[in-house]
Amino acid sequence: MSRRIISPQMENMKKVMVQFDFPGMTVKEYDQIWQDLRAAGYENPKGLIHHAGAPTNKGVKVVDVWENADKFNEFGQALMPILNKHGVKEPNPEILPLHYEYKIF
Repeated sequence: MSRRIISPQMENMKKVMVQFDFPGMTVKEYDQIWQDLRAAGYENPKGLIHHAGAPTNKGVKVVDVWENADKFNEFGQALMPILNKHGVKEPNPEILPLHYEYKIF
């Protein structure tokens, strides 16, 4: 039996981590935005691997891991009209190449 060993850098070469800060957003607004995304057919956005949202002392922070930046940008086409509907200012996401990912199964 042969095994293939892939370094984290090789495995994650195309994946990106995306961070958003939404100043002034409440968790209630965050939940409503997700409801609207689900209603629009984005319960499981194509290319999204991990999503986490957390309240901060300034609003809400979101951290995602995407298969690649293109998948994230495609999702942005659906996300932006929903954010606009809720009066959320256009976010300025930080998009970083993923260096390491640890999975527990």
